[in-house]
Amino acid sequence: MNNANELAPVEVPTPQIEKVSETKEWRPTDAEALREFEIRIKFLNRGCVVSVGCKDIAFEKVEDAMSALQTYVKWPYEQQKAWRKLLDN
Repeated sequence: MNNANELAPVEVPTPQIEKVSETKEWRPTDAEALREFEIRIKFLNRGCVVSVGCKDIAFEKVEDAMSALQTYVKWPYEQQKAWRKLLDN
């Protein structure tokens, strides 16, 4: 600082950038997802109707219905999303 009008250099702090973690979609536990809807099976002369909540899904073969139910019980949250996409559109 030779001149009285000159300002002393000011050290500007470097901003700290925090890494923002990715937000994850909230999902219920399998038990919570399974408790969300009542499941009923009505066996018919040919096939059956599986009711999940207020939705009825007809299956021509009982074996197909049981396979779908096994998948639903194994991965309830994912299956609910898939069925909603199919039935609500």
